[in-house]
Amino acid sequence: MPTLVLPFPAINPVLVQWGPLAIRWYALAYIVGLVLGWLLIRRIVANDRYWAGAQRPSAESIDDLLVYCAFGVIIGGRLGNVLFYDPQYYFTHPLDIFKIWEGGMAFHGGLIGAFVGILLFARRYHAPTLTVLDLCSLAAPIGLFFGRIANFIRPELWGRPTDVPWAVIFPGTDGLPRHPSQIYEALLEGLVSFVILLALARWGALRRPGLIAGAFGVLYGAARVFCEFFREPDPKLEDLGRGLTMGMVLSAPLIILGLGLMASSLGRRAG
Repeated sequence: MPTLVLPFPAINPVLVQWGPLAIRWYALAYIVGLVLGWLLIRRIVANDRYWAGAQRPSAESIDDLLVYCAFGVIIGGRLGNVLFYDPQYYFTHPLDIFKIWEGGMAFHGGLIGAFVGILLFARRYHAPTLTVLDLCSLAAPIGLFFGRIANFIRPELWGRPTDVPWAVIFPGTDGLPRHPSQIYEALLEGLVSFVILLALARWGALRRPGLIAGAFGVLYGAARVFCEFFREPDPKLEDLGRGLTMGMVLSAPLIILGLGLMASSLGRRAG
């Protein structure tokens, strides 16, 4: 039995409300992640120390990149949740697809949507696609960190039952102490990944297009697979049996693609 069970902090999922208009922590996490990522990318593309003459998009064009990625993340994240996790429900309740204020965003769908936005941006501004992908990958852990914290506040995507001293009893569950798996993901997918990717950028990784993006794929995929062992899967939507979850299956290709991108980038001459 646990020697200590942490009480769940009763945080209202609605940050501010004016009549029918409500701003939720969940929505704020997306906004903060996108804005901080935009500020980081603008700062990096304007700093020659990261590039040593390598081609990159202009700082002014990054304003439009924010718009492309924002639409990609929101549309892709929602469609990913619909198609990957519960297509039968949404196909019989199609209007519920548009109720994004009720939650239900899939990271892997958002990743695909963001990639489409990156392709469109790179084509319009004649920017190197892999370089734009690197910049967005460098900023992505910021949004992941705040998104997982919002999952904890909601609360949703809680962990499996456990007897660790930092277990939490989440409201709406069976009352068992559980892993705060959202915090694990915030730290590994968000904070740790960001520190590693920023260190790579400072060491000149942006001069090798695809290296940061590949590293992000490996880091996120490995962190997500690891955290899935502590996260309680939905028995109908996520649990695939034999210890496998949908999160693991969707993350494994990211690791493979990431390793391939890194190998290809390191095999080319630095820009």
